Order: sequence, then C-alpha cells, then structure tokens
Amino acid sequence: MERMGPGEWWRVRSVGDGITWIDEPHVREFYRCNVWHVRGRDRDMLVDSGMGVVALRNWVPLVTERPLEAVASHTHFDHVGCHHEFPCRSCHGAEAHLLRAPTRENTFADKYVTDEIFTALPPEPYQSATYAVQAAPATRLLWDGDVVDLGDRQFEVIHTPGHSPGGIALWEAATGVLFSGDIVYDGELIEGTTTQEQDQYIRSMERLLALPVRAVHGGHFPSYSGERHRTIIRDWLEGKGR
Repeated sequence: MERMGPGEWWRVRSVGDGITWIDEPHVREFYRCNVWHVRGRDRDMLVDSGMGVVALRNWVPLVTERPLEAVASHTHFDHVGCHHEFPCRSCHGAEAHLLRAPTRENTFADKYVTDEIFTALPPEPYQSATYAVQAAPATRLLWDGDVVDLGDRQFEVIHTPGHSPGGIALWEAATGVLFSGDIVYDGELIEGTTTQEQDQYIRSMERLLALPVRAVHGGHFPSYSGERHRTIIRDWLEGKGR
C-alpha cells in the first residue's frame, strides 16, 4: 500500500461558528476521527486529536497559534493519539487512568488497528502491528456540569456513558452547538455490550435529545443539523423500545 508524506496526512476545513474540522483523509471513514478546533477570545479548544501517527502540532499550524485546551471526548485510540503533544489536556475522570497509561488493549487499538483501516499508510516507520497511543496524563479532570471556558465561549461538559465509561459531549447553550463525541453521530453507532452500558447509552441519548441543538459536530462522519440530531436519536430510541 502507498505511504503518504506527513504534509499530506491532515485535512483542514472551516465549518463556521469559529470551528475548524481537522481529520485524517487516508483513514477509512468508519474509523476516521473528527478533530475539532474551536477559536475563543482568550484561548482555543481542541476536541480529540486523531490517531497520532503524524504529529498534529508539526503539520497543522492552527493548533499552535494560541493557548489551547485539548479535550478528549473519550480515550479510544482514534481520539487521543496526539494528546501528548499538548501541555493542557482534559478528560473525564472515569477515563483518566486510560489516558495516563494507554495500552493497545484499553484503547481498542488491538481490535481495530490494521493496515485495512487505511486507504494509504502513514509515513515510515509506522507499522500497524506496533502502533500504540502515547501516555498523556490529564492536567484537568472533567466531570458532568463542568465548563470549558474560552473567555467568550463556554462549553458545558455532559457525561455521556454508553460508548465508553468516561465519554463526554460539550454543549454551548448560547449558540446551540454540540460536540457529541462517539455517543451520537450520523453513522453506525458502536454501543456497549453489557446491560449497564445499554442502560447508560439510553440515558445519554435522552439527555442529548432534550437539548435545543442547532448544529452537531460528532466524533465521526460529517456534521449535521439539530433537526437531523433529533431524528437520529428518536429513531434509535424507538429501536430500543423507548
């Protein structure tokens, strides 16, 4: 399989509202994490950071322009691979131990990372068999109801377990913007398998359905409207008999 150079790895697009969509176009869509950069008055926010196979700070100048808080929606391999590059790192307290000591197993890299998730491989010396997320101990623990304050923009932390124990969404009430992580996006959802995880997923979806959302930026697949958000969740809940 062809290998891409580091300068070809990241894709950067503006989506309005002071938000920039960063992703890795050579990762197949189902596995491709969305990285969201949010411009604030006093500092910026980064929601997730991709696989970490090419340095984000070295090749996307936007993320080095101003002080920045790198927030993990959760700690699966495709979302926190570049977190170690940033001095200010946040995640929910339930997954802090995973960000501090990631392994191939607890980040799910052992289950999903093969050459088949790529359309073109990262630059050498990358090898799928030895890929691993680097440790990035959290400098701030987030809990339900906390706020990520950018000066002129405030994002409320909403704990959304069901996909992962410490999954979070970030809600800006003033604009109706929701960063939903992997609990909901416009594509095939990955649900937990235990009865507890199923119950948690339902409660998380019901919480997000109640928000007056205008625009949703998920952990995977393109962004969508509040109307689409409500349709996705209602259909999903109906499928669960709710």
